[in-house]
Amino acid sequence: MLASSTLHLFVDLIPMLAGPRTAIFVDRAAYRMAWWGIQQVSASGVKPVRFGPHDPQELRDLLSKAGARIPIVITDGISVASGQPAPLGEYAREAARHGGGLVVDDTQALGINGVDPTPMAPYGTGGGGSLRRAGLHWPGAILVSSLAKGFGAGVAMLGGSAKMIARFRRHSLTRMHCSPPSAAVIAAAARALAINGTRGDELRQRLAKRVARFERGLEQTGLRSNRSLFPVRPLKLPKGIDPRVLHEDLEKRGVRSVLQISKINFVLRASHRLAEIDAAIETLSEAVDAVTL
Repeated sequence: MLASSTLHLFVDLIPMLAGPRTAIFVDRAAYRMAWWGIQQVSASGVKPVRFGPHDPQELRDLLSKAGARIPIVITDGISVASGQPAPLGEYAREAARHGGGLVVDDTQALGINGVDPTPMAPYGTGGGGSLRRAGLHWPGAILVSSLAKGFGAGVAMLGGSAKMIARFRRHSLTRMHCSPPSAAVIAAAARALAINGTRGDELRQRLAKRVARFERGLEQTGLRSNRSLFPVRPLKLPKGIDPRVLHEDLEKRGVRSVLQISKINFVLRASHRLAEIDAAIETLSEAVDAVTL
């Protein structure tokens, strides 16, 4: 089902899943959006337990100490910081062993990752997201995702078993108090999905080439990002560089980056020209030299 935002979905979904016999386990790599929903149940005594980023062993140890409580495991499909996929299969197995469920925020991966990745198609095919990539077909898995990233449409979706969706429809305050997505937004999502069906794999291959070119350029200038092909590239800056100053300097030079508290990210698209990638790297190198203390 569709909604205006993932925030609305999480605020409804997590309290619906939580109960007096429930325990919530949250991957530390998870994006902050799910915490709005978790905070709704914390006041009622259901305290979230965090475990290490993409660490199924720590989750396994924690679940063994949870007693008879039913675990709800919450994670992102991809870590924004590392660009690496979460071990969803292992999370699902551990949750299932204890009669629990898995909630995946797949906003970053939907439209990017798909099935059967190869060196020629590193994102895989189809763009179906993290559950598809992991080959996970389990009714205990619930997917929450915005289409605003990979598909460029400002609408959110909730996916899961027919039983869970029916329960959400009956109890959702979002459906009662929030306006539905506009016709224009739904049309944009439909168009994006149609393009994905006809040209999606071609566009993902273009995107992978541009991310790889950006990474090669970073290496040549002595800068680094994480070791992935995730199109959001967090820069690892040398000591002595204030990210805010560098961000402002890049803006003056005509290169737009994303300042995230104390980090700078570059966001790459399939529509970027190779010359634009090269120009961004050259400008970045010049800006780093100019602001180094």
